[in-house]
Amino acid sequence: MQIALFQPDIPQNTGTILRLCACLGVAAHIIEPAGFPISDRHFRRAGMDYLDHVALTRHDSWSKFAQWRNEAGCRLVLFTTKAAGSYLDFRYERDDVLLFGRESAGVTDEVVAAVDARLLIPIRPSLRSLNVAMAAAMALGEAMRQTGSAIQADAVLKERW
Repeated sequence: MQIALFQPDIPQNTGTILRLCACLGVAAHIIEPAGFPISDRHFRRAGMDYLDHVALTRHDSWSKFAQWRNEAGCRLVLFTTKAAGSYLDFRYERDDVLLFGRESAGVTDEVVAAVDARLLIPIRPSLRSLNVAMAAAMALGEAMRQTGSAIQADAVLKERW
Protein backbone atom coordinates (compact mmCIF):
# COMPACT_ATOMS: atom_id res chain seq x y z
CA MET A 1 0.00 0.00 0.00
CA GLN A 2 1.27 3.47 -0.86
CA ILE A 3 0.00 7.06 -0.66
CA ALA A 4 0.51 9.70 -3.34
CA LEU A 5 -0.12 13.42 -2.90
CA PHE A 6 -0.83 15.42 -6.06
CA GLN A 7 0.73 18.87 -5.83
CA PRO A 8 0.03 19.38 -2.11
CA ASP A 9 -0.22 23.00 -1.05
CA ILE A 10 -0.57 22.90 2.74
CA PRO A 11 2.68 21.88 4.43
CA GLN A 12 1.09 20.86 7.73
CA ASN A 13 -1.19 18.35 5.98
CA THR A 14 1.68 16.87 4.00
CA GLY A 15 3.84 16.55 7.11
CA THR A 16 0.98 14.85 8.96
CA ILE A 17 0.37 12.39 6.11
CA LEU A 18 4.07 11.54 5.91
CA ARG A 19 4.09 10.95 9.66
CA LEU A 20 1.13 8.57 9.18
CA CYS A 21 3.06 6.75 6.45
CA ALA A 22 6.13 6.44 8.66
CA CYS A 23 4.15 5.04 11.58
CA LEU A 24 2.30 2.49 9.45
CA GLY A 25 5.20 1.49 7.20
CA VAL A 26 3.63 2.86 4.02
CA ALA A 27 5.63 4.40 1.16
CA ALA A 28 4.71 7.94 0.10
CA HIS A 29 4.94 9.91 -3.13
CA ILE A 30 4.80 13.67 -3.64
CA ILE A 31 3.89 14.72 -7.16
CA GLU A 32 5.39 18.16 -7.78
CA PRO A 33 5.03 21.02 -7.87
CA ALA A 34 4.20 21.29 -4.19
CA GLY A 35 2.98 24.64 -2.91
CA PHE A 36 5.83 24.88 -0.41
CA PRO A 37 9.51 23.92 -0.11
CA ILE A 38 10.41 20.75 1.77
CA SER A 39 12.38 23.00 4.13
CA ASP A 40 9.14 24.77 5.20
CA ARG A 41 9.01 24.97 9.00
CA HIS A 42 5.31 24.01 9.15
CA PHE A 43 6.01 20.89 7.08
CA ARG A 44 8.98 19.93 9.27
CA ARG A 45 7.02 20.62 12.46
CA ALA A 46 4.03 18.49 11.41
CA GLY A 47 6.29 15.64 10.26
CA MET A 48 8.63 15.99 13.25
CA ASP A 49 11.40 13.40 13.42
CA TYR A 50 9.14 10.88 11.64
CA LEU A 51 10.19 12.22 8.23
CA ASP A 52 13.43 10.25 8.52
CA HIS A 53 11.38 7.04 8.80
CA VAL A 54 9.20 7.29 5.70
CA ALA A 55 10.08 5.90 2.27
CA LEU A 56 9.42 9.07 0.26
CA THR A 57 9.71 9.49 -3.50
CA ARG A 58 9.31 12.90 -5.09
CA HIS A 59 8.22 13.02 -8.72
CA ASP A 60 9.01 16.16 -10.75
CA SER A 61 5.65 16.07 -12.53
CA TRP A 62 2.45 14.12 -13.09
CA SER A 63 3.94 12.55 -16.23
CA LYS A 64 6.98 11.29 -14.28
CA PHE A 65 4.70 9.80 -11.62
CA ALA A 66 2.49 8.20 -14.31
CA GLN A 67 5.57 6.65 -15.89
CA TRP A 68 6.68 5.26 -12.52
CA ARG A 69 3.20 3.85 -11.87
CA ASN A 70 2.98 2.18 -15.26
CA GLU A 71 6.37 0.55 -14.73
CA ALA A 72 5.40 -0.56 -11.21
CA GLY A 73 2.01 -1.90 -12.38
CA CYS A 74 0.10 -0.44 -9.43
CA ARG A 75 -3.59 0.45 -9.39
CA LEU A 76 -4.23 4.13 -8.77
CA VAL A 77 -7.18 4.91 -6.49
CA LEU A 78 -8.27 8.56 -6.30
CA PHE A 79 -10.15 9.92 -3.29
CA THR A 80 -12.38 12.76 -4.38
CA THR A 81 -15.62 14.52 -3.49
CA LYS A 82 -16.62 13.97 -7.15
CA ALA A 83 -17.08 10.20 -6.97
CA ALA A 84 -20.12 8.01 -6.55
CA GLY A 85 -18.62 4.92 -4.92
CA SER A 86 -17.89 4.77 -1.19
CA TYR A 87 -14.39 3.93 -0.02
CA LEU A 88 -15.95 1.33 2.30
CA ASP A 89 -17.44 -0.68 -0.61
CA PHE A 90 -14.23 -0.86 -2.66
CA ARG A 91 -12.00 -3.95 -2.66
CA TYR A 92 -8.41 -2.81 -2.13
CA GLU A 93 -5.29 -4.69 -3.20
CA ARG A 94 -1.94 -4.67 -1.41
CA ASP A 95 -0.14 -2.80 -4.20
CA ASP A 96 -2.72 0.00 -4.57
CA VAL A 97 -1.59 3.61 -4.56
CA LEU A 98 -4.08 5.85 -2.74
CA LEU A 99 -4.06 9.28 -4.42
CA PHE A 100 -5.14 12.54 -2.78
CA GLY A 101 -5.41 15.86 -4.62
CA ARG A 102 -4.25 19.27 -3.62
CA GLU A 103 -6.28 20.87 -0.89
CA SER A 104 -7.23 23.97 -2.89
CA ALA A 105 -8.09 22.43 -6.27
CA GLY A 106 -8.10 18.61 -6.23
CA VAL A 107 -6.60 17.03 -9.35
CA THR A 108 -6.62 17.85 -13.04
CA ASP A 109 -8.86 16.20 -15.64
CA GLU A 110 -5.77 14.42 -16.97
CA VAL A 111 -5.29 12.77 -13.57
CA VAL A 112 -8.98 11.82 -13.28
CA ALA A 113 -8.78 10.14 -16.70
CA ALA A 114 -5.74 8.09 -15.65
CA VAL A 115 -6.96 6.61 -12.37
CA ASP A 116 -8.34 3.08 -11.99
CA ALA A 117 -10.98 4.03 -9.42
CA ARG A 118 -12.52 7.15 -7.87
CA LEU A 119 -13.80 6.88 -4.31
CA LEU A 120 -15.73 9.08 -1.93
CA ILE A 121 -15.65 9.27 1.84
CA PRO A 122 -19.32 10.02 2.59
CA ILE A 123 -19.96 13.07 4.75
CA ARG A 124 -23.04 15.13 5.57
CA PRO A 125 -24.45 16.76 2.41
CA SER A 126 -24.34 20.28 3.83
CA LEU A 127 -20.54 20.11 4.33
CA ARG A 128 -17.82 20.43 1.70
CA SER A 129 -14.99 18.02 2.54
CA LEU A 130 -12.74 16.46 5.14
CA ASN A 131 -9.22 17.62 5.84
CA VAL A 132 -6.94 15.71 3.44
CA ALA A 133 -4.82 14.27 6.26
CA MET A 134 -7.95 12.93 7.97
CA ALA A 135 -9.19 11.48 4.69
CA ALA A 136 -5.82 9.81 4.07
CA ALA A 137 -5.89 8.24 7.54
CA MET A 138 -9.42 6.92 7.08
CA ALA A 139 -8.73 5.57 3.59
CA LEU A 140 -5.41 3.99 4.53
CA GLY A 141 -6.91 2.39 7.63
CA GLU A 142 -9.69 0.76 5.62
CA ALA A 143 -7.35 -0.36 2.85
CA MET A 144 -4.89 -1.88 5.33
CA ARG A 145 -7.71 -3.57 7.24
CA GLN A 146 -9.09 -5.16 4.10
CA THR A 147 -5.75 -6.36 2.79
CA GLY A 148 -4.46 -7.58 6.14
CA SER A 149 -1.39 -5.41 5.73
CA ALA A 150 -1.72 -3.57 9.03
CA ILE A 151 1.20 -3.66 11.42
CA GLN A 152 0.44 -6.36 13.97
CA ALA A 153 -0.20 -4.77 17.37
CA ASP A 154 1.04 -7.77 19.36
CA ALA A 155 4.40 -7.71 17.55
CA VAL A 156 4.75 -3.99 18.27
CA LEU A 157 3.92 -4.53 21.94
CA LYS A 158 6.45 -7.36 22.27
CA GLU A 159 9.13 -5.20 20.68
CA ARG A 160 8.30 -2.27 22.92
CA TRP A 161 8.17 -4.23 26.17
